[in-house]
Amino acid sequence: MRDITVLKSVRDLRIDLFRGLALVMIFADHIPGNFYEHLTTRNLGFSDAAEGFVFMSGIAAALAYGPALARGLNWEGTSRLWGRAWLLYLVHMMTAIWAIAIVSAAVQFWGADVMLTKNAFKSFTTDPFGFLIGIASLGHQLGYVNILPMYMVLLLMAPGLIRLGQRAPMGLLATSVGLWAVAGLLRLNLPNYPMPGGWFFNPFAWQLVFSLGLLTGLALRQGHRLVAVRGWLVALAAGWLVLTAVWVNSNWMLANFGHGTWQLRQWGVPFFVAGFDKTFESLPRLLHLLSLAYILSLPGIIPRIAAARVLEPIRMLGRHSLPVFATGTVLAIAGQAVKTVHPGGFVQDSALIFGGLALQFVLAYLRDRYGPKARRSAKKLAEAHHAASVAPAAPTQMLIRAAE
Repeated sequence: MRDITVLKSVRDLRIDLFRGLALVMIFADHIPGNFYEHLTTRNLGFSDAAEGFVFMSGIAAALAYGPALARGLNWEGTSRLWGRAWLLYLVHMMTAIWAIAIVSAAVQFWGADVMLTKNAFKSFTTDPFGFLIGIASLGHQLGYVNILPMYMVLLLMAPGLIRLGQRAPMGLLATSVGLWAVAGLLRLNLPNYPMPGGWFFNPFAWQLVFSLGLLTGLALRQGHRLVAVRGWLVALAAGWLVLTAVWVNSNWMLANFGHGTWQLRQWGVPFFVAGFDKTFESLPRLLHLLSLAYILSLPGIIPRIAAARVLEPIRMLGRHSLPVFATGTVLAIAGQAVKTVHPGGFVQDSALIFGGLALQFVLAYLRDRYGPKARRSAKKLAEAHHAASVAPAAPTQMLIRAAE
């Protein structure tokens, strides 16, 4: 029992908590027009829950898979990461199929044809064969069902990124920043099919968010912070968070500061530096994410809040992020269909959001109690108890055999 307690105590509960919070906010944001989307982090700055989720996924990947790659690139560590990527592909296919089925049902039974004009569904009717080829090949990704393909590509890259981060952290940082800059300058992206353009979540740009998470996780593995606590850094990060919170909620600042960033682009400053593009993860969005992560990583009150018993349901969501995210995605598409057919108001919005979250909590609870990890833990605990109960009898048995 003592060993099990120690293993539980070293888990950073902030990761589970913030990943769970990101899942809650992603769910709310994925049902446009509901009241609760106004309460998510995208209303407090340039980045949103998607950046936070990818950043924390990088931390989790470093903590989970880093030890297997510590002695160098090997098939054990690589196969685990690539196996996870394959699982993400399968989950993405499931969520895409359900999204298509829900929209089809809304059109078939409730006349919600307008849903076919949104979220990249148009080619479903104009080019159905190309649409299906694109869905299977990841060349065509539906709106709100498009983050897992990007994460899958990042996991395919992860063995090399993790190993580089272990050997030369600054080398990983320089490589990642360089690839982000090249992607922005050359508009480098993975192609769409059958529609033109590239992926909405561009892996060549978003790998920077993931790599920063990897570096943070690798530092945690070694028992130290990636960026030390400095008073001037705290003030700078807090100031940027306050400024951006006011910025996105002030018409005057949106108009005047927006014109200022436009002017910078006219003077030749790249759009991903002086802009707010999500596909290429523009610098203002990235700085907002890093400032938020830095403030939330400070020692003291945040770790105590993260460990609060009342927040265990949120942490539970974070521990089972993939099935919860997939379930929330399907429920969000269903919520969009409901809002399309019957816009409703606050009461309906509350039923959609809290009803959907309740189903996600039930799923997380069942996996926590009866899922594969729970069964493995119970088996190990039973084996430990059995070994402890058998061990004292061994000397007696040896004496009996000796006397015979």
